[in-house]
Amino acid sequence: MTNTIPRSTAGTPNRSGPAQQSQAGKPGNPRRPRNLQQRLRRPSRAGLRPRLELAGLLLSTSVLYLWNLGASGWANAFYSAAAQAGSQDWTAWFFGSSDSANAITVDKPPAALWITGLSVRLFGLNSWSILVPQALMGVGTAWLLYLSVRRAARPATGGDRLAHLGGLLAGAVMALTPVATLMFRFNNPDALLVLLMTAAAYAVLRSIQDARFRWLLLAGVFLGFGFLTKQLQVLLVVPGLAAAYLLAAPVRFGKRLLHLAGAAAALTVSAAWWLAAVELIPAENRPYIGGSQTNSVLELTLGYNGLGRLNGEETGSVGGGNGWGTPGLLRLFNTEFGGQIAWLLPSVLILGGALLWIGRRAPRTDAVRASVVAWGLWVVVTGLTFSFMAGIIHPYYMVALAPGIAGLAGLGGVLLWQRRSLPAAAVPLAAAVAAAGAMAFQLLGRSPAYVPWLRWAVLAAALLALLLLLPLAPGAGRGTALRRTTAAVSLAAALAAPLAYSLTTAATAHSGAIVSAGPSTTGARGNLAGLGNFGRQGTLAGPGSLANPGTANSGTRAPGGFGGGRGGMGGLLGASTPSDALVTALQTGAANYTWAAAVVGSNNAAGYQLAAELPVMAVGGFNGTDPAPALEEFQQLVADGKIHYFIGGSMMQGETGSDAAARISEWVAANFQAETIGGTTVYDLS
Repeated sequence: MTNTIPRSTAGTPNRSGPAQQSQAGKPGNPRRPRNLQQRLRRPSRAGLRPRLELAGLLLSTSVLYLWNLGASGWANAFYSAAAQAGSQDWTAWFFGSSDSANAITVDKPPAALWITGLSVRLFGLNSWSILVPQALMGVGTAWLLYLSVRRAARPATGGDRLAHLGGLLAGAVMALTPVATLMFRFNNPDALLVLLMTAAAYAVLRSIQDARFRWLLLAGVFLGFGFLTKQLQVLLVVPGLAAAYLLAAPVRFGKRLLHLAGAAAALTVSAAWWLAAVELIPAENRPYIGGSQTNSVLELTLGYNGLGRLNGEETGSVGGGNGWGTPGLLRLFNTEFGGQIAWLLPSVLILGGALLWIGRRAPRTDAVRASVVAWGLWVVVTGLTFSFMAGIIHPYYMVALAPGIAGLAGLGGVLLWQRRSLPAAAVPLAAAVAAAGAMAFQLLGRSPAYVPWLRWAVLAAALLALLLLLPLAPGAGRGTALRRTTAAVSLAAALAAPLAYSLTTAATAHSGAIVSAGPSTTGARGNLAGLGNFGRQGTLAGPGSLANPGTANSGTRAPGGFGGGRGGMGGLLGASTPSDALVTALQTGAANYTWAAAVVGSNNAAGYQLAAELPVMAVGGFNGTDPAPALEEFQQLVADGKIHYFIGGSMMQGETGSDAAARISEWVAANFQAETIGGTTVYDLS
């Protein structure tokens, strides 16, 4: 056996002549049924088994992502309220407004809200209508990874079985990545972003293998809509996909460049049409663009959601001065991020490097090498960006790494397994399994009370797999029973710990703005980067708490909580929970007002809006630091009788951004009488 990966034959047309084809269908040929009716009546076992296995993978993923889904309630109420608004008003749906009266948008483009808004419009406002679309996106992502890896591995393995198993492994790794289990059970835009990026990767790799330019154009469309999901983050996968096509597409170099230019144009058009619509529509005819200081979607794209994420200069943000953790090469392995994504990160880098070495003499158009370049650069570029960015970063962002890791795991696992009799394959395969066991041992150790025996069992499995995989081990590679035992032990060492974390994640209700997968870990910092455990329960105790914002602070601080000391977390990270009495008050006479109430901060507004199913103005946007509305605008709305109540509350505020919300709070407190409804301080502006 040589040390090169066989030439890719994917997409090669069937060149058998008519005589050969008719010979295959002759009555005496035992390989094929005699006619179509018989073929439909008697499907071969060889063809049925992989379909059943794939169905099992997708069904298991569905169960993992859908089981007890409603326990998370509104999950991220910030986006749930926007979905509710979009279900009531098409303008709010198009722009991604926080409320159906279109005061301000969320701080992201609206693609993910288009899906959940339609779901709520069709199935009503409830937890399942908001969260099920995300779960289905997760199943679709696992399926696309299966297809991508199977297509690339088929010519290299010389048969369908190993290629199929490689696809199953990739899908399983994706499904069982803890942060993927978290985000495909949650309603942040990341679920749609990951699906679209994975679809783009599948389209690029298929374009290479089939020599079809239309697949590359489709990849550009997927990436464009990924931009409309979470803006510039989608571009992190572009270097890997472009490099793979430039390296391996079966056309001359100049044509490859032209094809990539065409794909870039498709991406631009797919993303820019919405941005152009927002910029061209007069500001008075659309909601304010949340997250910006100048009511500009371009500022939001390039600033708060763009370069600001890299250099930490997001105007209007909170948590500056290392509030998001210290950037560095090992950030993805620390307490906040390690348990989300790091389980197989070293392992897949080993597998990817080994595949490149073994296939170094393969043809330029080799499908395996193209896939390794695409998935590998996906992991490297995204991982390094997350490691060194100085701005806002949360643990759940790590889901963007999962498809790249899964793709490398599926390809590397089966191709090195097939060649395990060669030291060049057996040694890196054994090293990858050992690295997975070592990472699991380390990460599980951060939660000492969490299934304490598991880390030792995983370590033992990794050591046993290491011995069985090394080419010098007695009987290595011989005997069906030994092969199956080796494969089972290796898989257990690599996937048992992520599986346990994923099951724990699925069994735990998650709500709030910042969530994390798995059990609580020791050593987490007390800053905003380590607030995932707060999001897991969705409540914060203390003055101005999310459960009852404003109660403890009434009479001591202006509503909005921007006075002395900056206050507690308030409504920054989780939604308010209004009393029945307050909901009744908001609904009484609501038809006479454009907004039933106004309150500082989008999460505070979301809780009242979801409970009353009426528009509630989020003064200052998500962080309370957007100049929307200005004090003069708010005063005019009150004079026009468009806002019924102003609800008091406390919120953390950043050092930058507008102070309009604070000025509005002070004006309300100075000019209107405070009253208490259901334990919450409110001001009747009518």
